[in-house]
Amino acid sequence: QVRLDESGGGLVQTGDSLRLSCAASGRTLSSYTVAWFRQAPGKERDFVAAISWTPYSTSRYWPDSGKSRFTISKDNASSTVYLEMSSLKPEDTAMYYCAADTQYRGSRPDVYAYWGQGTQVTVSS
Repeated sequence: QVRLDESGGGLVQTGDSLRLSCAASGRTLSSYTVAWFRQAPGKERDFVAAISWTPYSTSRYWPDSGKSRFTISKDNASSTVYLEMSSLKPEDTAMYYCAADTQYRGSRPDVYAYWGQGTQVTVSS
């Protein structure tokens, strides 16, 4: 079992930056994928970014729309994945979730095995 805890959300203004954290605990493997999704009220849960690693390589994945203003990274020592968001816009307002699995599962949220509770990001205009 894997536990994921998101943090770092909050209320910011347009143009600000924010760094979200996803701390993993419990059963961890040398090869893993953590993905970030976001869900605004009344909308579907959308894929934001993912990072996948093995003992030999690290890969990053972005939505079909391309890499945005967000950067995804991983701290090996703390088993934490970060989502750094810059130039935030009101349309970035959403609940942000991290999800994990043993490999990259694509952009569909329903295929990931483990989920955190989410952290709210609100961007005021």
